[in-house]
Amino acid sequence: MTEKSKLSTRFEQALVYATQVHATQVRKGGDIPYVSHLLSVAALVLEDGGDEDEAIAGLLHDAVEDGGSAEIREAILVQFGERVATIVDACTESCTIPKPPWRDRKLRYIEQMRHASPSVLRVSMADKLHNARSILADRDREGEAVWDKFKGGKAGTLWFYRSLLEIYQQGGSNFLVSEIERIVDRLEN
Repeated sequence: MTEKSKLSTRFEQALVYATQVHATQVRKGGDIPYVSHLLSVAALVLEDGGDEDEAIAGLLHDAVEDGGSAEIREAILVQFGERVATIVDACTESCTIPKPPWRDRKLRYIEQMRHASPSVLRVSMADKLHNARSILADRDREGEAVWDKFKGGKAGTLWFYRSLLEIYQQGGSNFLVSEIERIVDRLEN
């Protein structure tokens, strides 16, 4: 095992912190604990060759947005360092409550990804891949009614994923990009 692949107690601390921040949340339209998404994102980051900071950012990528506070961002910076905080910042659509209008948030996020570092892109791709897989699983169970859960509806949600996919593809092909493309293709058909 190489040094790069080892996880330290920082990862454990991030897992505990993420679980605390999201303790009362469930996945959209269901009763699955939200932490399941964070675990999946961190796992995808690691499976793609990401390092510990990227995996920690995967666990914490929604903490500021869902917590809506500068205190959470500061806690991430202090506990997990500048690199993790920077990745989380770049993966955050909005840190204000109430959130800005849906399309404005999505356009801002797309623009952020156009200029993102490889680390940010890895966490973003892992996040979007897990979300797209969840939508597909829900669609297979619930049918087209699944799109009612999303402010952008089917057309807007698929536009958002396709827009991001174009950006992700510019970084070259890898497992995450290929998987997102495969899942989005299935969602469109």
